[in-house]
Amino acid sequence: MHPETLDKINALTRRTFRAEELYTFPVTLCDNDIDRDGERFSDDALDKLAVLYIGRTGIFDHNPSAGNQSARIYDTEVITDPEKKTAWGGVYRYLKGYAYMVKTASNADLIKEIDAGIKKEVSVSCSASSRTCSVCGTDRSTGCEHTNGKTYGGNICHTILDGITDAYEWSFVAVPAQPDAGVTKQYTKGGTKMEQEFTPITTQKDFDTAVQQAVDTAVTAKAAEFEGWISPEDAAALHQQVTDLTAENQSMKMKSLRQKAAQDAGLAPELADRLVGETAEELASDAQALAAITNKGFATPHFEQPDRADALCGTDAALLDALD
Repeated sequence: MHPETLDKINALTRRTFRAEELYTFPVTLCDNDIDRDGERFSDDALDKLAVLYIGRTGIFDHNPSAGNQSARIYDTEVITDPEKKTAWGGVYRYLKGYAYMVKTASNADLIKEIDAGIKKEVSVSCSASSRTCSVCGTDRSTGCEHTNGKTYGGNICHTILDGITDAYEWSFVAVPAQPDAGVTKQYTKGGTKMEQEFTPITTQKDFDTAVQQAVDTAVTAKAAEFEGWISPEDAAALHQQVTDLTAENQSMKMKSLRQKAAQDAGLAPELADRLVGETAEELASDAQALAAITNKGFATPHFEQPDRADALCGTDAALLDALD
C-alpha cells in the first residue's frame, strides 16, 4: 500500500492503522451514461459527487443502519474514457471511488466475495436539485411532453441530473440502476492507474508475492478471530492458580469452622485442630463429644498408710526391735 494511500485512510480513522490491517478496493460509483431509470448525471454532477463522496460509508441495499456499514470511501477521481461513447452520444466519464475496510474475522467472507467478483455491483444515493429533460431542457417537476426512452430527432430522451447538494451513501446491490457501476480491478504501471480484468503473473517473484499476500491475509484474519484468547500453556497455569487458591480458601474455611466449634463447646483453642468433620454440624458434634470427655471428673485413688510393723519383715523387723 502506498504511504499516501495510508495517510488518506488514517485521516478518516480515530487511530493510526497499519497497511496490513486494511483491505482496499476500487469501485465505479456512477457515470454520465443513461441508466435503467432513464437518467444520467451531468459532467458537473460527477465532479461535485467526487468531492462529496470522500468519507461516505458503504452499506448494503441502501439500508441506512449502523450495523449495515461495511466500508468507506477514502479517495475519488472522475475518469474520462475518450474511446468510449455514451448512449446519448457524449464522451464517457465515470466517478471512481477508492474504498477501505478493516480486516476482521466477521468480514473475511465479504472480502473473499469482493475478490471473487460476487459482491461487485453498487448504487449511489444522493440529492440532485435539478432534473431536466434532455430534449427540451424543461424541469421534470413541471412536466413536458417528452418520455424517457423514446427517440426524438435521433436522440434518446432521458433526464439529466444536476445541482448535486449532498451524497448520502453507496451500496452493494444485486441490480444497480447504472449497469457499469460496481467494484473494479486495477494495477499500477509507471505510477499511472490502469484497469483490466486481471493482472497476469509472469514471473516466479510475482507468484511468490501473490502467494505471500494471500498467506498474510489469511494469517491476519485468523489472528483477529482468536484475538483476546490465551495460549494452552497460559490457560493451564491459570487453571492451576485457581485450583491452588480454591484449596487454600477451603483450608482457611475449615480452620475457622474448627475454631468456632471448639469455642462453642468450651474447648481450649489448642484442641480445635484435633476436631474431625467435613461440615460445621460434624465438627460441632465432634467438639461436644471431646468436651464431654475432657470435662468429666475422675476420683483420685486413695492409698492407706500401712502399719510400720506390717510393712517390715525379716531382718528389718529385728532391727526395729533392737532400736526399740
